[in-house]
Amino acid sequence: MNADLITTMIFSLVGGLGIFLMGMKYMQQGLQVIAGPRIRHLINAVTSNRFLAVGIGTFITMLVQSSSVTSVMVIGLVNSELMSLSGAIGTIMGANIGTTITGWILALKIGKYGLPILGIATFGWLFIKKEKIRYLSLAILGIGMIFFGLELMKNGFKPIRGHEEFEAWFHAFEAVNYFGVVKAALVGCVLTIVVQSSSATLGITIALANTGVIDFHTAAALVLGENIGTTVTAYLASLGADDINAKRTAYFHILFNISGVAWITAIFHPLYMPFIEGIVIGVDPNMQMANGNFPYMTSAIAAAHTGFNITNTLLFLPLVSIMANFLTKYVKGRKTKDKGYITHLDFTIGGSPVAAIEQSRNELRRLDERAKEMMDNLRPVIATKADDKANDKLRESIFEAEENIDKVQIEITYFLTKLLSQSLSEDLAEEARSQLRLADEFESVSDYITNVLKLLSRMEESSVELSDEQKKELLDLHDRVAEYFSYVKEGLSRARRDGHMKKVHSDSREITSKIRDLRSLHWSRLSAQTIDPLVSTSYMDIVMAYRRIKDHLLNAAEAAEGGKPWS
Repeated sequence: MNADLITTMIFSLVGGLGIFLMGMKYMQQGLQVIAGPRIRHLINAVTSNRFLAVGIGTFITMLVQSSSVTSVMVIGLVNSELMSLSGAIGTIMGANIGTTITGWILALKIGKYGLPILGIATFGWLFIKKEKIRYLSLAILGIGMIFFGLELMKNGFKPIRGHEEFEAWFHAFEAVNYFGVVKAALVGCVLTIVVQSSSATLGITIALANTGVIDFHTAAALVLGENIGTTVTAYLASLGADDINAKRTAYFHILFNISGVAWITAIFHPLYMPFIEGIVIGVDPNMQMANGNFPYMTSAIAAAHTGFNITNTLLFLPLVSIMANFLTKYVKGRKTKDKGYITHLDFTIGGSPVAAIEQSRNELRRLDERAKEMMDNLRPVIATKADDKANDKLRESIFEAEENIDKVQIEITYFLTKLLSQSLSEDLAEEARSQLRLADEFESVSDYITNVLKLLSRMEESSVELSDEQKKELLDLHDRVAEYFSYVKEGLSRARRDGHMKKVHSDSREITSKIRDLRSLHWSRLSAQTIDPLVSTSYMDIVMAYRRIKDHLLNAAEAAEGGKPWS
């Protein structure tokens, strides 16, 4: 084989693989935007019901066209405590089934049309303004690139066919017996680990098989190994997780695929391949094998891939609870190096913006709950005497919560800012901006709650305190603002009904009016009696702090109006 031919072959293979990988990326990106709302609904619907979880995992992977994206998404959601271990196990099994759709897409006989599909879709992506159509064009553009890249790889492999040195190398791992199947599976595993995409490895396998470089049995064995190789992505994602269930999910993914490949290789030649060949030949009785190859090789490889993953899932489905208990018992949490984060946000989940938004939404819900808890703990501190030691723990918890909320707000801001730097749909970008504002508003609420406590503490240090009348007024104001807080929270935690924001605004005006009345009452009281200056200024500062709390809650309600409810 001369040097020019080798150069041309290498250029075709490298270029084809690159275009194939970019096509997968664009198709996934486009499909995630188009199917985003449905994916979010499916994520929230995942429960410990094994059948539902498998179905959802299958469907999500068919939508995003990547089991790696789904598995990383699941790891992140488990780490954020948005998904149980049992639900994650079922979803991972479903993802293995869903990823086989890639082979059936490649089985479509449109390889030669990849370039025109790519070209036409590019015009849609560049010039159409409507977002949904633009991202649909991007997904189609990706499909075109996939087929064009596959065609280039097929052409690149053609010179290999018939060349003695290359044939001898490929025969070294030909799946002619059990050990040949194992060797081919190992090659498929290593190749997938290297390129970090089972879909790309599947494309290379199909290109090799369609050019006759490898036979059908070897191609099927390579695909088995690719199932093991793809688990590395999820495992790497779990390394950054601080929740032990996230690691258990990754370990299950590895165990599930390795166990499946182990039993399928044992029956590969005597049972499994004759079964697959019977199905494929049954479709077309005139189909004949020649040198181990089918005329419809891609469909046969897709059938082998799908058959393996469906059968493996059916075998493991009754064992979900057993596997969850086994992993819980034997995979224990270890103390890891402090990464400086106190949230469960997975900063490596950028490949799935939909799941990232769900994670930050969950952390905001926790931040919201923590701020409300601070509000509830403040009331007994106001109600008791300044020297009452019974509320020391409440005071301490308020200061600790405020410090915690400051750190959480910083992490959420960093997480969402990083997310907004990516190419997002307008809906996701709008919600990310809404969440940024919400984090800021709730952090400000916690600041003013702490300010009230600081003012009370300052009076205590000076051995002065509010009168019973002033305490009663502040407690009435506290209860009204706390009630307002609860109503705003209620609007965040469900689909907002008609009139919700109207009441938010009317209640805000009512609280503002109440604060004006308290201020007027205070000025009148100063004219009629002598009040310690520190008590006087502290009283008004506390009243104004409650107004600021109300203002920030109003801002939070307005910010959330364009976003999604907590649940």
